[in-house]
Amino acid sequence: MEFVLIAIAILVVGLVAGIGLLVSAGRRTTRLDDDAATGTTLTRPRPPETATPAPPAPSGSTASGLGLPPETAELPPAEPEPGLVFETPPPSAGRLVRLRSRLARSQSSLGRGLLTVLARERLTEDDWEELEETLLAADIGIGATTRIVERLRTQSMVLATASPAELRELLVSELTAVLGPDLDRTLGTDRHDGLPGVVLVVGVNGAGKTTTVGKIARVLVGDGKSVILGAADTFRAAAADQLETWGERVGVLTVRGREGGDPASVAFESVRTGVEAEVDTVVVDTAGRLHTKSGLMDELGKVKRVVEKQAPVTEVLLVLDATTGQNGVVQARVFTEAVEVTGVVLTKLDGTAKGGIVVRVQQELGIPVKLIGLGEGADDLAPFEPRAFAEAIVG
Repeated sequence: MEFVLIAIAILVVGLVAGIGLLVSAGRRTTRLDDDAATGTTLTRPRPPETATPAPPAPSGSTASGLGLPPETAELPPAEPEPGLVFETPPPSAGRLVRLRSRLARSQSSLGRGLLTVLARERLTEDDWEELEETLLAADIGIGATTRIVERLRTQSMVLATASPAELRELLVSELTAVLGPDLDRTLGTDRHDGLPGVVLVVGVNGAGKTTTVGKIARVLVGDGKSVILGAADTFRAAAADQLETWGERVGVLTVRGREGGDPASVAFESVRTGVEAEVDTVVVDTAGRLHTKSGLMDELGKVKRVVEKQAPVTEVLLVLDATTGQNGVVQARVFTEAVEVTGVVLTKLDGTAKGGIVVRVQQELGIPVKLIGLGEGADDLAPFEPRAFAEAIVG
């Protein structure tokens, strides 16, 4: 009887072990401190089962401060599991050019409206008013609209004899001029003084902030940079899960905290991990904020102050939904008061003819648009290029 019980016990243990192996093989990330239920966790793509154990790492390459035992604090390079291949995103150079046709389709009504009016043999006062209405309907704003119309008026004699190609080039030039071609659109993502570039991504709920952070990681990886993601939106567990998924696809580490935890703490640990791992860039996803709630905006300022105890914040990107129009400008003003916004990311430009919000944000706030999102695809985020954007609008 005892032999039978022993045999059954061995069988049960074998089944449990087999199930455990299957489950672990299916996971694409490993939590380095699963037992720290209330602390910050670090997830990374799992190395191969056959990988040779890494030698003890020097003090500058460990995840100290995360509450991890010394023997599990090493940060081995991200390597895919057997059979798992990381995606290789395209580099940022030329992204907008590749996506121009998509942008042109979404902005086609604006381009057609402008060219239709300007192509008329003799422009009347009603035609100029129609031109103004077309530009205002695209959210370009009164100031920029007035400037464009006045410059076109001075060239009205040229318009009367211009060929379609000349007319298009003239309109592209005028639109490019109001898009701020001289603004500095460089992203502060490079290492400096031995520290990683630190990017804070802010914005209201629903603007596509977390998705944008994942896409920024892909842009940086495509440019050959090493990246760590910080899931500081602790109020939505789904946001941290989503960010982990983005990171796993391209082999990027993700630091996250427990649901409802202190966002500033997670942001701090993210940057500390980036400093110790000597990565190029740390991108921190902050919690979505209502720009009408002063308490939430003050919390955002706290996140920035805490992060800068580890490394200076080199970029603060505000994510705006391009379809919000004037409300997007209001949001930008409030966020700028809480943290010094250095650049704007405009999302959802694929389903609207409201591309003029680029002009309005830049002219009313003096903040350059640095990235634009043209769709739901993983690589539909592109650096903003005024000339390419104007050509896509005109069609």
